[in-house]
Amino acid sequence: MKRVRIGVIGCGAIAQVHHLPNLAALQDEFEVPIVCDVSAGAAEYVSQTFHIPRYVTDYRDLLASDVDAVLLCHSDPKTRVAVEAFNAGKHVFVEKPMCFSIQEADAISAACQASGKIGQAGYMKVHDPAFELAKREVDTMDDIRFVQANHLHCGNELHLTNFRIKRFDDIPPDAMRQGSEDGAKARHDAIGDIAGDAGSAFSTLSGSGIHDLYGFRAMLGVPEAVASTELWNGGRGITTILEYPNEVRLVYTWAAIPGLWDFKETLEVYGDTKRVIVKYPTGFSRGILSTVTVHEIEADGTTVLKEPAIEWESAFSREIRHFHACITEGIPCRTSVVDARNDIALIINIVKSYTEHARIPSEW
Repeated sequence: MKRVRIGVIGCGAIAQVHHLPNLAALQDEFEVPIVCDVSAGAAEYVSQTFHIPRYVTDYRDLLASDVDAVLLCHSDPKTRVAVEAFNAGKHVFVEKPMCFSIQEADAISAACQASGKIGQAGYMKVHDPAFELAKREVDTMDDIRFVQANHLHCGNELHLTNFRIKRFDDIPPDAMRQGSEDGAKARHDAIGDIAGDAGSAFSTLSGSGIHDLYGFRAMLGVPEAVASTELWNGGRGITTILEYPNEVRLVYTWAAIPGLWDFKETLEVYGDTKRVIVKYPTGFSRGILSTVTVHEIEADGTTVLKEPAIEWESAFSREIRHFHACITEGIPCRTSVVDARNDIALIINIVKSYTEHARIPSEW
């Protein structure tokens, strides 16, 4: 098996909890010779903790090294580094959200296609064994009537305290200023000068709700329109209705419950004779399985309930192994940066549906 030399840019929580431990475990597939973070303390810490030979604080130094690929999990927006990584001839894995605006999505896609390299968005839930099993069940349904998804999001810190995560306060002011300026421009390109509840909802959907939205697309395809959107609680409560062919409706709610431990994320697909329900744990967990429940009516009228056993491998591990297979075996990428443009456009349309009090058709 060919080992891929991969550099990691961004040494924060998601790298420390998931990506670096997984890369360390997948020693047949990957070698990590270098990491980068604008915080010298963070870069040095993960270098020592995960036995990585070299660390740098300038991503350009990492791109100039002899790595085959880069994993981007630094602070948003990631567009500047993603484009430069493709231009440097690297395969690129971009943690969600890939970007905020259509302009950024097009720039990333163009750079990826021009480079001929693999560009994968970090959409781990479509690699979750439970999601894959549920999709196989849904693919047999020709009578889908209604889809419901609920995401009740507790504060991440409630779960991050279970891990040893080191944070540092040595980020250079220039790096913080550049990130702030890039982020402000990206948001403006995406939604203009919108602030208040709608601005908060845009941030929520981009950062957390994106997991649900790409799952909808992978399961059901691109919606025909956003029928309506309601916001409350300062944009930390969102309910939107998406329209799909054959008059199918998907009702999606994301709501913050910051003080409660119990994270809940569900996707429920209902047909005339079958329903499929997926339940996910928080992304900041290890060893907690998603679940699938299938209710169906058999030809003789018997009602059956199935709760299939789920494979133990984590979604994060499976998605990075998929990235390796795309690079070394040439298989199609299931979550390409090109296709991720659809999810960016949908977030913008959900916000627009609220601000314009209108049905917003999909035009992509």
